[in-house]
Amino acid sequence: MSEGVTVAQAQIRLLLELVRLVRAGLQGVLADLPPSPEEQDREVDLGGETDVTSEVRRVVQCVLADDIEPALADLLAVAEYRVEGG
Repeated sequence: MSEGVTVAQAQIRLLLELVRLVRAGLQGVLADLPPSPEEQDREVDLGGETDVTSEVRRVVQCVLADDIEPALADLLAVAEYRVEGG
């Protein structure tokens, strides 16, 4: 394995920690976000529009599930990637 690849993998491992901090921060946002009236009472009709709290929660949950978690898995895999016998 070339030295450049080794350095790149080490940099990726460091950046993984930053992405984990972002994930933890977003999870904290979700934990601290109080339920909106719409989330508390499904019978509340806001005229077809989602309230701000529900939209923030939905977007953060989607970013975590669709972007952050897959990115962490992919980056970890490449940071630890080794060619057999190499």
